[in-house]
Amino acid sequence: MTRLAAASLAGTAIEFYDFFIYGSAAALVFGPLFFPGASPLAATLAAFGTFAVGFLARPLGSIVFGHIGDRHGRRPVLIASLLLTGAATVAVGCVPDYDTIGVAAPVLLTMLRFLQGLGLGGEWGGAVLLTAEHAPARRRALWSSFPQIGPAVGFLIANGVLLALSLSLTDAQFRSWGWRVPFWVGGVLAALGLLLRTRLSETPQFRELAQRGERADAPMAEVVRRHWRLLLLTAGGLAVGYAVFYAVTTWSLAYGTERLGVDRTVMLGLIMAAVAVKGALTPLVAHLGDRFGRRPLCLLGSAASALWMFPLVALLHTGRPALMFLGFLGALLAFVLMFAVTGAYLPELYEPRVRCTGAAVGYNLAGVLGGALTPVAATSFSSGEGTPWGVAGYLTAIALFSLGCFALLPETCETRDRLPRAELAGEAAA
Repeated sequence: MTRLAAASLAGTAIEFYDFFIYGSAAALVFGPLFFPGASPLAATLAAFGTFAVGFLARPLGSIVFGHIGDRHGRRPVLIASLLLTGAATVAVGCVPDYDTIGVAAPVLLTMLRFLQGLGLGGEWGGAVLLTAEHAPARRRALWSSFPQIGPAVGFLIANGVLLALSLSLTDAQFRSWGWRVPFWVGGVLAALGLLLRTRLSETPQFRELAQRGERADAPMAEVVRRHWRLLLLTAGGLAVGYAVFYAVTTWSLAYGTERLGVDRTVMLGLIMAAVAVKGALTPLVAHLGDRFGRRPLCLLGSAASALWMFPLVALLHTGRPALMFLGFLGALLAFVLMFAVTGAYLPELYEPRVRCTGAAVGYNLAGVLGGALTPVAATSFSSGEGTPWGVAGYLTAIALFSLGCFALLPETCETRDRLPRAELAGEAAA
C-alpha cells in the first residue's frame, strides 16, 4: 500500500502541477501577452476564459478514460492520461505570443488547455481507484487521501518554480521567457511519473470483474441510466470545494497583485503556505473519515465554507499579509474537510463495474460547476470599487447548494464504532 500510495501521490502531483501552472500564469501574464488589445480587466477575464476551457474538457476526459478504466483496467488510464497532460503542458510553454503570430496565439493556447483538461479528467479516477481498490476497507479513506495530497504538492511545486523565477528575474525577463520555464519543467516531471506508473499492477477488484465477465459494455450509458441522480448530487456536493480552492489560488492571486498592489512574490508565498498546511492535514482528516464517516465531514466542510466566505473576502481586501493568510487558511481548512475523504467516498458510492466512469465524471462535473467559472465570475464581481462582497455572496451560494446535495447523499462507511469486536482486535494486531 505504501508503494501504491506513493505512486498515486506522485502522479497526481505531476498532473496537477501541469494544471495549476496554467492557472497561475493566466493570473500573472497571459492577459497582456495573449490579449494585448484589451483593457487590463478584459485581458484578465479573457485569460481566465482559456483557464475555464480546461475544466470544460475534464468531464469529457473522464468519460473517455473512464470507459478505458472500466473496460480495460485502471492502470492504462494512469499512463495515458499522464502522457497527454505532460505533452500539452510542454507545448503551452512553446506557444508564441500575440505579437508574434496574432490571433493564432490565443487559439493555440485554448486548444492546449483543452488537452490538459482532457488528460486530467482521466487522471483522478485512475489514481484514486488504484489506492481505493487495493486498500483495506477500514483504512480506505486514509490510503485514498494520498492521491488527494497530490494537488497540494503539485500546486506547491508549480508556484515554487514561479516564485523562484519571480525572485531571480526582472519583470521584463519573466514576461518575455521566464513564464515558459515551468511548462517545460512539467515535461521532465511527466517523464519521471511515467517511469513510476509503468511498474504498477492492476487492482484486484478489476481483475475479479474481468475474470467473471462482468465489465460494463458502455459504462457512461449505464451511469446515466442507473445512477444519474447520484452523479448530479456528487457533482453538486463537490462544487464548493473547487469554487473555494480556485477563489483562493487563482482569483485572489490576480486580485491581490492587480487591484491591491501586493507584490507578486508575497501573494504566491501566502497562498503556498496555506496550501502546504492543507496538504499536511489531509491524511489526518481522512483518518477522521474512517473513524466517523465520509458524509459528516462533507456536511461540516460545506457548512464551514458558507460561513467563511464573507470573512475571507474581508480579510483579503485589507491587503495585509497576516490577515490575508488567515483568510486563505480558513477557506482551505473548510475545503480539506470535504476533499480529504473524497477519494474513498466517490468510489464507494458507485458499483465496481462503472466505478471509474461514475466517480471520475462526478468529480470533474463538479470542476465545471465550481471551478471553471469562479475566477471569471469573481473577477467580474470585483470590478468595482470597495470590498468585493459580490464574490463572497457568489461563493456562499455555491456552498449552500453543495450542503444541500451532501445532505441527500448516503453514508458509505461502516465506522469503527459499528465493527465487531473480533474485527477490531484483528485490525489492532495488524
